[in-house]
Amino acid sequence: MKKTKTVLLLILGVALLGFSFSKPEKEVETSKKANLKKTSLNQPNVIMLALDDLNDWINPLGYAQAKTPNFDRLAKAGVNFTNAHAPNSYCAPSRSAIWTGLQSSTTGCYKDEVFHYDYPNLLPMHLAFKKGGYDIYGAGKLFHHRAGFVDLRGWNEFYTRTKEVKEVGYEMGYRGKDLPFPDPYPYSPYYIKQGKKIKGGPFLEWAPIPNELSEEMLDNKRTNWVCDLLKKEHKNPFFIAVGLYTPHFPNYAPKKYFDMYDLDKIEIPDFYENDLDDLPAPVREYAIRRKAQHHDKLVKLGLMKEAYRAYLACVSYADAMLGRILDSLEASSYKDNTVFVVWSDQGYHHGEKGDWGKHTLWQETSHVPFIFAGSGLEKGVNVNATVGLIDLYPTLAELCNLPKQHKMDGISLAPTLKGKPMKDRDLLVPYHKRGSYSVINSNWRYIHYNDGTEELYELKKDPNEWYNLATKESYREVINKLKKTAPKEFRKPATPKKSLSLVIKNDTMYWKSKNGGKPQINL
Repeated sequence: MKKTKTVLLLILGVALLGFSFSKPEKEVETSKKANLKKTSLNQPNVIMLALDDLNDWINPLGYAQAKTPNFDRLAKAGVNFTNAHAPNSYCAPSRSAIWTGLQSSTTGCYKDEVFHYDYPNLLPMHLAFKKGGYDIYGAGKLFHHRAGFVDLRGWNEFYTRTKEVKEVGYEMGYRGKDLPFPDPYPYSPYYIKQGKKIKGGPFLEWAPIPNELSEEMLDNKRTNWVCDLLKKEHKNPFFIAVGLYTPHFPNYAPKKYFDMYDLDKIEIPDFYENDLDDLPAPVREYAIRRKAQHHDKLVKLGLMKEAYRAYLACVSYADAMLGRILDSLEASSYKDNTVFVVWSDQGYHHGEKGDWGKHTLWQETSHVPFIFAGSGLEKGVNVNATVGLIDLYPTLAELCNLPKQHKMDGISLAPTLKGKPMKDRDLLVPYHKRGSYSVINSNWRYIHYNDGTEELYELKKDPNEWYNLATKESYREVINKLKKTAPKEFRKPATPKKSLSLVIKNDTMYWKSKNGGKPQINL
């Protein structure tokens, strides 16, 4: 069974497209009675839903095993970019790039650096909306989920479910005394069968949560917050951004989503036995160690289908939360002028190249869903040209008529969304290690490591990236052309988080240097 990966970004103006989404009758009556001010077509409202580690296991991207009816209805309403990619291989820098419109190679935010510490004068996307006259609302994992990474500046409200969340620096992961956890904990047979305890993050932990506790779950609370906002009167155009944690580990979802998938019918893709043999030596050695640590153990324990089902359950759970927001939007007075955005920071490996996770320069990490829909935009169109989530900020800036911002590394996709044909391009995806990167287009993926080693894959002939062509001299011309996309100089890393202290005061927080250092400020 063919498997694809994707980071998800969807931008949707629902009712303007003429599509009718199912909605609760009671909410429809409420919206009919409301007499709310509507925004101009030059500045539509925006709702942005961010997902975490969601790959392309959704129906609109060809993965038939997943049950994703709400992604289906979105794809039918807009422009589906089938070859879209995350801006980095790692969560924090990927999200920093999305919010700033600048690549890691430009900012030096390669791993856990805090962009709003080093560049307080840089205008991130949410503040561009603020400057453009929008009221801005946020919740959940929009930035990195660790304490101190949320950029709190400018929000009319940044929702947090408890006082405890604020007191620990707006930690956005699946943590907290108010959340339901499985009993026993850990629940996953990956831990139980090996007699292991969870140390650090709950990697490869999964469990069905009793359905009656679903409204207590992290992402239900955040979704309900968005739905409640849509029932209120907004005199100004609004930008609402909410970040769900699913399907990031732990793979917790209400039991009904696990029940959607028959374990005996779960299909596992074919893996190429010699896939790692032609990788550069340092990469191959690391990949072999990682394969032995996780993938080989899952196979030996007979847990592959269970691991796949847990992830698929979380994908369907995320789909249901998306549907809940779409239904509330359709029932509101804002449905005629709202853009809806959904994205995920990376894809995710499920055994490909022996890996379980991200943090690679291969297709499984970078390839992401990306769908736009809204007033005046094309409908039901697939665009195969190469794009990236680095394009999100400039695209929204043009669609929403925001004030001119700093020069960004991405491009606006607004002309393509309105019907202008788009040529393919060579897209840079920096790695979380300075100087390493990939360059991607519709037919090639070139990978360059900072030790000078390389990989090259011809994607139309080898979509699984099983055969590395970089050592063949006949492909040197292709490699040299793709290398021209990379900058001559990658910016030195910004201030590492380990050299900073987080100061938390009441509902706010800020970073300060442990040794008297100063932020970079200027790019």
